[in-house]
Amino acid sequence: MGASLVTSLTIFVLAIFVGFEVITKVPPLLHTPLMSGSNAISGITLVGSLISAGAGMTALSTGLGTLAVIFATINVVGGFKVTDRMLEMFKQDKKKKK
Repeated sequence: MGASLVTSLTIFVLAIFVGFEVITKVPPLLHTPLMSGSNAISGITLVGSLISAGAGMTALSTGLGTLAVIFATINVVGGFKVTDRMLEMFKQDKKKKK
């Protein structure tokens, strides 16, 4: 368990660095498509948390899985609302066309 924990923490820290470097290099024009892609990935996270919560291994894993379902749902819903709001900014007003 010790070696797998160290490996998992190493992968987690490396993912943080790679994610930070990728996000800081994205131009502002691509933020909306990137946000939509992130929402899709959050949907995968939601499925994984549902599987984890429903596995029924221990009470702790079920509790953590339920907590993950709640946070993943908040992330997906919030992400779609923000993306929708950003896409509304690119639409032209109908009053200006007339």
